[in-house]
Amino acid sequence: MTIEQAQAKVDQWIKEYGVRYFNELTNMTILTEEVGELARIMARTYGDQSFKKSDMGKDLGDEMADVLWVLICLANQTGVDLTKALEKNIEKKTQRDAMRHKENEKLK
Repeated sequence: MTIEQAQAKVDQWIKEYGVRYFNELTNMTILTEEVGELARIMARTYGDQSFKKSDMGKDLGDEMADVLWVLICLANQTGVDLTKALEKNIEKKTQRDAMRHKENEKLK
């Protein structure tokens, strides 16, 4: 699925099952909450935190998909084409950082 297709699929789901988008500020808060849930699983899986019973069975991919879902909702409701935005962002990073990381690696 392309990013464009994902944006269309989420929009269709919202219209068919969700009735409407939550307002932008609500979705921003939900995004923050979902990133926190992802961080919790990352800290327990790859960091030093111990799992609690309530964390057991959480799926890392599902938590990432929750973040992506809400981000797509925000993009849809604010008119952002995520494909174009990502392409532009990659170009920006390429121009800005073309040598930076390689040069820093040589200094080590």
